[in-house]
Amino acid sequence: MAWLWWVGAALVFALIELLSLDFVFIMFAGGALAAGIANGAGAELWVQAIVFVVATVVLLVTLRPTLIRHLRENTPKAPTNAEANVGRTASVVQEVSTASGLIKLSGEVWSARAVPGSPPLAAGTTVRVVQIDGATAVVEPEA
Repeated sequence: MAWLWWVGAALVFALIELLSLDFVFIMFAGGALAAGIANGAGAELWVQAIVFVVATVVLLVTLRPTLIRHLRENTPKAPTNAEANVGRTASVVQEVSTASGLIKLSGEVWSARAVPGSPPLAAGTTVRVVQIDGATAVVEPEA
């Protein structure tokens, strides 16, 4: 019946993994399952502990990097924060020149400047954000 303790530990590690999502605790769960198998085969407690440690380390060193690489390669990159505003339309609040100005973007007032070579954009003009440079939106007139 001691193998049930190892299975219980594996379940606890798996639940913790669900909260962390970093492929570490699931490797501990694999080690606990290996120790449970060792217990089922009649191994002594010290052997079970060694099986747990060795299996966990092997999984962390071999399987985790592969899983992380696979996840990064197959997960589309979603723009966040300021980067997510590129391509959105905005309204000019205060005339925007190549040096300065203000726009209303996603309900917030941003400092802005027009793309180089663009004429000044009057208040009320609809513009498209082409780049975020620090805290300044670089805009062009919407076509």
